Amino acid sequence: MHESGHGSVILKFNGGHVELYTFAWFKEIDMLVTFTTDAYADITMFGDVALAMLKMMGHSKTVPGAILAADVPMALNRLKTAISTEQPSPPADDDEDKELMVSMADRALPLIELLTAAAKAECNVMWK
Repeated sequence: MHESGHGSVILKFNGGHVELYTFAWFKEIDMLVTFTTDAYADITMFGDVALAMLKMMGHSKTVPGAILAADVPMALNRLKTAISTEQPSPPADDDEDKELMVSMADRALPLIELLTAAAKAECNVMWK
């Protein structure tokens, strides 16, 4: 790994050539984000999905982070609205792709349940 003044860079050797990634992009794909609250079981998501959900809730893509109990209902409403207005992905052409496609609406269900429980119990939500 090489670091420069513009952030970290990851060099990945792939089949005889070098692929260059900025650390922020690479980290987004490889990381897991866990959402926690006292009112519900922890929810863990792949980083790219979790960051998209955070953006839908009106929050930055900063990890770790938190939502105060008073702000949880608004975040929940924003997430539900964003999911309901999202366009579904076009159907896959082959059987392999059909098995891999999971809609954001399906991926959001556990987080929606966590936020609903946190709102009802007036608890903070954190992610790391």
